Amino acid sequence: MKRSYINEILKEGDAFIRSFGYVMPPFAYLSPEEMKAADHSIYVERGMGWDITDYGLEKFDELGLFLFTVRNGIAEDLNKGTGMLYAEKIMISRKDQLSPMHRHYIKAEDIINRGGGKLVLELFAPNEDGTINREKDVTVPVDGRLVTLPAGGLLKLDPGESVTLMPGVWHAFWGEGGDVLIGEVSTVNDDRTDNWFEMKIGRFSNVEEDVAPTHLLVSDYDKFL
Repeated sequence: MKRSYINEILKEGDAFIRSFGYVMPPFAYLSPEEMKAADHSIYVERGMGWDITDYGLEKFDELGLFLFTVRNGIAEDLNKGTGMLYAEKIMISRKDQLSPMHRHYIKAEDIINRGGGKLVLELFAPNEDGTINREKDVTVPVDGRLVTLPAGGLLKLDPGESVTLMPGVWHAFWGEGGDVLIGEVSTVNDDRTDNWFEMKIGRFSNVEEDVAPTHLLVSDYDKFL
């Protein structure tokens, strides 16, 4: 993705988030220079900040996701069983924009429709080896009630509704009828190691530096900080 396009997506996404009354934390708006000058060690260590991904396929409008990690613990806390064991994200799934089929090894997550169109999730249960089971029903908690779907069934969440996905549950999602603001509350998040995609794709975008970045992405930290 060209950096100029990423900058444009950041501007549009920020406006969309604000339109629902969600206020981003101050560190979201640090310039690269301000980020470098600040004590940025926590943001880097915990992967907090902006994340615009096309999964390395250069088709963001069709296959992509807008994310911002607001808070995050560390894997060592999970191993100890005490400390900051949780994470929070705010995300945007555009109308008909696919976040491709994947599962997590460790992370349990609540996916919440915070506003906009319907959020549609395609769900599969895992086999014992973690691969997709294309025959078995899948059961997930939806706001306190258990919902059972056939393999590959579509769960549609209206604004205010949420689903809990335990580690291993395969899921893809997209917006229906409009762009969707998504909240995610989860156990500690590690996007570098805790994603198993059905497709052979990457987790982060390949960036072409045609202009300077407005704000750094999480995947930029190794390069710029």
